[in-house]
Amino acid sequence: MALSLPKTLPTAQLIALAAALASFALVLFAPLVFNDADTYWHIAAGRWMLENQAVLRIDPFSYTFAGHPWQTQEWLAEIVMALAYIGLGWNGIALLFAFAAALTMGLLGRHLARWLGGVSLIAALILSFECVAISLVARPHLLALPLLEMWTAGLLIAREEGRAPSWKLLPLMLLWTNLHASFVIGLLLIVPFALEAVQEQSLKGARRWGQFFALALLVSMISPHGVYGLIFPFKLMAMPSLELISEWEPTNFQSLEPVALGIAVAVALYVLLSRGVQVKPLRVAVLLAFLFLALIHVRHQMLIAIIGPLILAEPLARALREAPSNREPRRSLAAGLGFALLLAALTGLRLWLPIVRTDSWTTPGAALAAVPASIVHAPVLNEYAFGGYLIFNDLRPFIDGRAELYGNRFLARYGRIILPDKPLLEATLDKYDVRWTILAPGNPAAGVMDSLAGWHRLYADRWAVVHVKDGAP
Repeated sequence: MALSLPKTLPTAQLIALAAALASFALVLFAPLVFNDADTYWHIAAGRWMLENQAVLRIDPFSYTFAGHPWQTQEWLAEIVMALAYIGLGWNGIALLFAFAAALTMGLLGRHLARWLGGVSLIAALILSFECVAISLVARPHLLALPLLEMWTAGLLIAREEGRAPSWKLLPLMLLWTNLHASFVIGLLLIVPFALEAVQEQSLKGARRWGQFFALALLVSMISPHGVYGLIFPFKLMAMPSLELISEWEPTNFQSLEPVALGIAVAVALYVLLSRGVQVKPLRVAVLLAFLFLALIHVRHQMLIAIIGPLILAEPLARALREAPSNREPRRSLAAGLGFALLLAALTGLRLWLPIVRTDSWTTPGAALAAVPASIVHAPVLNEYAFGGYLIFNDLRPFIDGRAELYGNRFLARYGRIILPDKPLLEATLDKYDVRWTILAPGNPAAGVMDSLAGWHRLYADRWAVVHVKDGAP
């Protein structure tokens, strides 16, 4: 008897494909993906490693910390970014991160479809994407997001099936630990599920979870940084001066950015309370922990956006009496071909419309072009957000987005300079023999520069102001 494939996929599978495709298109054509200054230095770091065939261990970029120890925790992601840029320019970067976003949302849809379907699945994916949207920028954390999704789903499915996680998850940890420091989240997630196993299963089952944790911990140290890679995320988060960096600021509900998180939390609470959804205590603790992280640091909203729906899906489906829609996913050649063709068409359209970076708050192109060639390589005092662009253009900045390199004292000192602390600003200019500055027009230090003896304003536009020391060519 001939084998025939069904003409259609289950509805939940189609929803997952649609989520992947929509995410791909939005990231591929949304300018937001380039709305981060660190994209520049991540590409430059990857380019340096490719050229030197070595992993970065000291700072080769700034003049203030040149030669100081610096571990690039995201070395593999930076190499991938550099390859994408070398191959296809900014279009390559857009495609790389659009694929990462599509993979994340497609996998999330596929795993949620294990418990949810129809309207519930669509709502969960929309709320999740809206919370992730704030972090959809071309940086290594987005490349690690599919790994967070697969890891969390793997742990939850293991618990549902009453077993320890499969060793097949361990290669994910190996890749994750070399892509981004968020791999520590994956290790920490094992703990509450292992404790559940202790409560609900035999000692033998709990022991297997412990063995899996030990193996995952060992695998997480297979990187150029070894055990220090485990220490790095905690050391970074303990830096008080991180509050000077916008992504490490607390969530501010007076602005528009966290609206999606507020809506998602409100919807989740309404459904959970109105439907009497029962969530296991340890999982409630996990949700509250990640909600706390999202509230104290904007950048952590993406974590609860992925982990939250996966934890809530099964108890929510039970309360809504929804039957699993795809425990045995069927295949549809037509749907698969259609998805591939649309993906290819969007890719072709993106390549046909080359991306040209124009001046912005991260890209002071015209201002930099106005700096005389005779002093452009001399010491500069720069806006924090301009550091990556300077590095990308083979110039040595005073400071950039690598907070772990500069440390608390230097970051705090820079914060005082731009308050502005005029005596400290003048002392810094003298100490480092600064010949020119490039600051944002709204930076108070830019106004002080206008009043400093021996300095004059050379150039200004809506994005940057350049001052040059008198007597400089």
